[in-house]
Amino acid sequence: MKKLLKLTPMFLLLIALSSCSSVQVAADYDREANFDNYKTFAFFKPGIDKAEINDIDKRRILRAIEAELMAKGYTKSENPDMLVSIFTKSNQRVDIYNNAWGNGAWGWGGYGGWGWRSGWNNNQVSTTTEGVLFIDLIDTNKKELIWQGSGTGNLETRNMEKKEERIKEFVAEMLMLFPPEEK
Repeated sequence: MKKLLKLTPMFLLLIALSSCSSVQVAADYDREANFDNYKTFAFFKPGIDKAEINDIDKRRILRAIEAELMAKGYTKSENPDMLVSIFTKSNQRVDIYNNAWGNGAWGWGGYGGWGWRSGWNNNQVSTTTEGVLFIDLIDTNKKELIWQGSGTGNLETRNMEKKEERIKEFVAEMLMLFPPEEK
C-alpha cells in the first residue's frame, strides 16, 4: 500500500503531462456538399487577417495547411474551388490536483487529547493557456461553409522548432478529418 501511495503522485503527473501534449480535434461539414468536386484551394485573406494571433504564427499555420492539402492531392490556385480561412480563440485553463490522502482522522493528539486531527493536503494548481484553431473551408461559388475543423490544445512554447512542430501536429490531426468519409 505504501508503494502505491508513493507512486500515485508520479502517475498523476504523468497523466497531466500527457494530457497537455494531446490535441483534441473535431470536424463538422455540410452533408449536401460533394467533396469530390473540390480540387483546388486558395487562402481567404479577409478571414485570415481577422485571426487574433501574430503574423509569424499565421504564416506557420498557413504553410502547414498548404502542405497538408497538397499532400492530399489538392492544388493551390488563383481560381479555386474552395477558400481556406482560419480563426483562433484562447482559453485560460486552471487545473487543480487535490491529493487529500489522509485528510484527517480521529486519534490521540498528544497534549491535545483525543479528537479530530487533520492530515496532509497536497494541492497543486497549474494555469495554462489553451488555444483553439479553427480551419474553415468555403465553397467559392456558393460562398458557403462546407467544412470546419477545430483543434484544441496547448500551443505556447518558447522553443521555435517545437512551436512549429506543434502547429504542424494541430493542422495534420485536424485535416485527417478532411475530406469527410461518406457514410
